[in-house]
Amino acid sequence: MLAALWTDWIAAIPPQAGILLGIALLVSALGFFRVVWFVSLGYAGSVSAIALALGWLFWDALTPWSALHGLLLVIYGVRLGSYLVRRELLPAYAPAREDAKQRGAGVKLAVKPMIWASVALLYVLMTAPLLLVLADAQAAAPSGLIVTQLLGLAIAATGLGLEALADHQKSSYKATNPKRWCDVGLYRWVRCPNYLGEMTFWVGSWVAGLSAYHHWLHWLATGVGLICIELIMMGSTKRLESGQKERYGHHDDFVRYTRTVPVLFPFVPVYSLENVKVYLE
Repeated sequence: MLAALWTDWIAAIPPQAGILLGIALLVSALGFFRVVWFVSLGYAGSVSAIALALGWLFWDALTPWSALHGLLLVIYGVRLGSYLVRRELLPAYAPAREDAKQRGAGVKLAVKPMIWASVALLYVLMTAPLLLVLADAQAAAPSGLIVTQLLGLAIAATGLGLEALADHQKSSYKATNPKRWCDVGLYRWVRCPNYLGEMTFWVGSWVAGLSAYHHWLHWLATGVGLICIELIMMGSTKRLESGQKERYGHHDDFVRYTRTVPVLFPFVPVYSLENVKVYLE
């Protein structure tokens, strides 16, 4: 019985998943040069590289919608990676860059391989919806309702646009106001619109793969990937909130801003995550 279960579980995992894990490990190895790169440049590069690899591995099984899904993942990774590189060069980012270096210096060498393996696996789980859709198409399996794929792609595209616009607005504002918090454009409606955009993007990617989740392992793998990235984004929001409070908390205008503009979700009167327990911070 156990052998039958094991065979069933293995059969549910597309064999290409091993290739994708190898790619994620290779790209995210950047973190050995600077720990923060495990979850920044390694993250952005892994998502793009995995999406490109999926297009190559499943070239004959691509449909217009799965191709669009892959393209959105590539654009997401390239855009995020280029933004991170540009941000590294900004004088206004120097304090945060130095803080990241100091925190990374405190990570023991023995811990780095565990971080490396964990994040690489996470990046595979996050992109698994597209892998499962393409594996379905290659096996000529029932595709389910196309409406879920279209809905998911629409949500992902909206999230990608929101994140890109938020990053552009903040970079432009900080270029001329390096010592002030950004409260223009999207930041008038929510204090972390870039994180909201990222969370929305990954929800859309997960929804786009719904028709291909035929086994409980599919639901588990894609669900873990989605939940982890959502929690990570909430943790990032908490860290940003704490850092801004430390830098700007003595300004009455900033205190008023934080009490009137929601921290993460517009129109939802939640103004702080400071006392919210997030398990991936």
